Amino acid sequence: MPPKAKAAGKRSAPAKRKLAEEFPPGEVLTDTGKKAWKLGTPIGQGGFGLLYLADENSAKSVSADARYVIKVEPSENGPLFSELKFYMRAAKPELIQSWMRSHKLKNLGVPRYWGSGLHDRGGKRYRFMVIDRLGTDLQKKFEECGKRFPRKLVLQLGLCLLDILEYIHDHEYVHADIKASNLMLSDTDPNQVYLVDYGLAYRYSPDGVLKEYKEDPKRCHDGTIEFTSIDAHKGASACRRSDLEILCYCMVQWLCGRLPWEDKLQDPIYVRDSKLWCQENISQFMNKCFSAQDKPDEIQKFMEEIKSLGYQDKPPYEKLRSILLSGLKSIQSKDDGKLEFAPANGAVSLPAKKAAKRKIADVESETDGSSTKKKKVTKKKGVIRCHVVYLLLIFDAHSQDIRVKATGTIWIHDPTSWINN
Repeated sequence: MPPKAKAAGKRSAPAKRKLAEEFPPGEVLTDTGKKAWKLGTPIGQGGFGLLYLADENSAKSVSADARYVIKVEPSENGPLFSELKFYMRAAKPELIQSWMRSHKLKNLGVPRYWGSGLHDRGGKRYRFMVIDRLGTDLQKKFEECGKRFPRKLVLQLGLCLLDILEYIHDHEYVHADIKASNLMLSDTDPNQVYLVDYGLAYRYSPDGVLKEYKEDPKRCHDGTIEFTSIDAHKGASACRRSDLEILCYCMVQWLCGRLPWEDKLQDPIYVRDSKLWCQENISQFMNKCFSAQDKPDEIQKFMEEIKSLGYQDKPPYEKLRSILLSGLKSIQSKDDGKLEFAPANGAVSLPAKKAAKRKIADVESETDGSSTKKKKVTKKKGVIRCHVVYLLLIFDAHSQDIRVKATGTIWIHDPTSWINN
């Protein structure tokens, strides 16, 4: 069984599992089909293994624009083995191409599987898997956008994920860990999104036989705590409705910035009970997350549709698509295939917030809070420098309160818009 994710959504390796050692560039790995692959530089590290740039073996070194990546981890570890089962059964290039043709899709965000095998080095054995190379993940984009995505973008991501989930569900699997950090942009097309990390993927319908609902106390709260489904909180295996429930929570967070239970992620019972209340009071939940003028009616309809599903029910994918498309129409937009990652109204991009924090840290060492300094405003190259005590105020959209965050000096390029915000 794959390991549980920690409350913050980031997995770390238990002591009993070994981390992969770093291989030098140029190491050649041969897959089960006798195809040789050459490793480039490592570009990432998960909880249990490393991710390398890779290409088909040749005399040339692996370039920075290599088309493939290879995941490597010690063979006795479990996550890659679990993920590999999904890729071998459901992510072969010919399967994906056939599905795209039959469903008239231009793109499908499932990374393609190109090979796998075992590799011996220094008396140790490693498991590896070759898949498509991808670009940045959406969690980085979300933070850059001030932790708010525009409504059009959220609805487009929902439509992309419905295509992906319908495909993997039709191939007997559920993902069980949908979140922004597991969504990646194509390395070559910034308008194409892929769902990655199938370490928690579950075969809910082996050979077409649906699994029965069964709660296991030892498996309670599997997944990423803020998004995982009520089924997972109760210890039941993931099903198709579980994936769609997780998608609901993701879309709400992307739109409003945070979920109501994010203040107590270390308490899984509190999170579970909050989600149970949410499912029984969807309208009130939406009112808690959004102001009256910003509330997306299509998300409420989407959630109500998921709520009506039984554990073994096949989701009405077309109906769910129509709900999201109606949401696009209500804002005079459409699914034009262009993903625009811009801060939503009222959101502040992450670089600006980081700069403010650095300035605050600089002056906190200069003041002890015992005296109040006079407000001083000077102009410098089009920037207004304000040195005030208790300047940075935080507006909490959920409680509707404004509270003091810190004191210090910050740079304001447009004081009028800053005051209005």
